[in-house]
Amino acid sequence: MNKRFATHDTFIIEKTYNAAPEQVFTAWSDSATKAKWFQKADEFDFRVGGREYSQGGPKGGPVYTFDACYQEIVSNQRIVYSYTMDLEETRISVSMTTVEFKHAEAGTHLIYTEQGVFLDGHDTVAQREHGTKVMMDKLGDYLQIESTV
Repeated sequence: MNKRFATHDTFIIEKTYNAAPEQVFTAWSDSATKAKWFQKADEFDFRVGGREYSQGGPKGGPVYTFDACYQEIVSNQRIVYSYTMDLEETRISVSMTTVEFKHAEAGTHLIYTEQGVFLDGHDTVAQREHGTKVMMDKLGDYLQIESTV
């Protein structure tokens, strides 16, 4: 039998975007807008108790499943959600995430905090933080394109 273990960790990513908090919040809360910078959801119900669910991965590669439940939403200020991440049939992590949108001189200061439990060595906080930073850069690219339209 394989040894089972859980590794708990937290990471915080802070980014400032040249867009109003309302625009950045919409990029997270509107399914069509979010699909422009994040994997398109198979299910997207943005409300407290609602679910965001998607499956995907690299072509010909393993399938990852993201299954989130929205715990709190304060329009244009904060989103709190919990989510599981599976690799094929294996649960690799469970996380609680808070995304805060704060007014900044340049637009919006976003604070992303993830508290996770990474299971049995299938995922690590370093890998998750790296992937989330890539995701935040994609959000920034999307917001930059939108501000020039």
